[in-house]
Amino acid sequence: MVTAVRWVRRPRLRNPQAVCAFAGWGDAGDSSTGAAHHLIAALEGDAFADIDPDDFYEFQARRPEVQFESGVRSVYWPDNEFHALHHADGDLVVLVGEEPHLRWRAFTEEIAATLVDLEVSRVVLLGAFLGQVAHSRPVPLVGAASDISLLTDHEVGISAYEGPTGIVGVLTQALAEHGLEAMSVWAAVPHYLSNQTYPPGIHALVRKATQILGLPLELAELAAAAAEFRFSVDAVVADNEELVKYIEKLEQSESSEVRRSPDPVDGLVEEIERFLEER
Repeated sequence: MVTAVRWVRRPRLRNPQAVCAFAGWGDAGDSSTGAAHHLIAALEGDAFADIDPDDFYEFQARRPEVQFESGVRSVYWPDNEFHALHHADGDLVVLVGEEPHLRWRAFTEEIAATLVDLEVSRVVLLGAFLGQVAHSRPVPLVGAASDISLLTDHEVGISAYEGPTGIVGVLTQALAEHGLEAMSVWAAVPHYLSNQTYPPGIHALVRKATQILGLPLELAELAAAAAEFRFSVDAVVADNEELVKYIEKLEQSESSEVRRSPDPVDGLVEEIERFLEER
C-alpha cells in the first residue's frame, strides 16, 4: 500500500508518459536534474504530489535547510516532487528529487505504484556519470531498458556497466517489474569538468527525452548554452599545452563503450580541475 506519497491534487492526464531524475550519485554536472527542470519550465508544469522524506533520508547527512522569505522563516526538507505537464499530443509526469539514503526498495515501490495508478505508459529515467570523454565531442548516451529494442530504436548505446548502482538503476528494474515500459538514458560528462554544471549534458538528455517521448519542444536555447560552454572551455584549454594533449588523447581513445572515470581520480585530472577553477 502506498503511504509516503502526499497528494495535493490528482491531475487529469491524457496518455501520460513520465520522466524521472534525481540529484546525487547519478547526476554528474547536474545534467539529469537540469534536464528535468528544463522540461518543467518549458511545459509550465505544476507539482501535484511529493514523497514524505522521513523514512528515506539520514538528516544528519542531508540536513533540512532554513530560509527566510518576506520575513517568514521556513524549513525545507529533501524534496521529491511529481509535476504534471501538458502538451498538444498528451501529458507528461516529471518526478525530480534527490537520491534517498535509506529504504530504496520501499522508495522505488512508492514511485512505481504511483505511476501505475496514474496510468503512465512509458518512463524515461535520466542519469549522468563522469566518463573518460572529451568536451569537444558530442555527449555519449548509454542506457538500460526493460526491452532492449527501446534503446536501439532510439539510438541509445547499450550500457555494459557492472558495479555499484544508484537509484535510477534500482528504479528502472522496479518499474519493469510493475509492467511499465522503462528505459534509462545516461549522459557521459567529462571527468575533468566534474565540479560544475555541464550544459552539453543537459542539452543531450533533453533532446533525447523529447525524441523518445515525442515532446514538441524548441531546443535552440539549450543548444546555444551548450555551444557557449564548449567555447569557454576551449579558450581555457588552449592556454595549457598539457591540457590540449590530454584532451586530444581522450578524443583518440573514445570507443563504442564509454569508460567511467576512475574513482578516486588521478593526479592529472585534479590538476586540470584546479587549472579550470583558477581561470
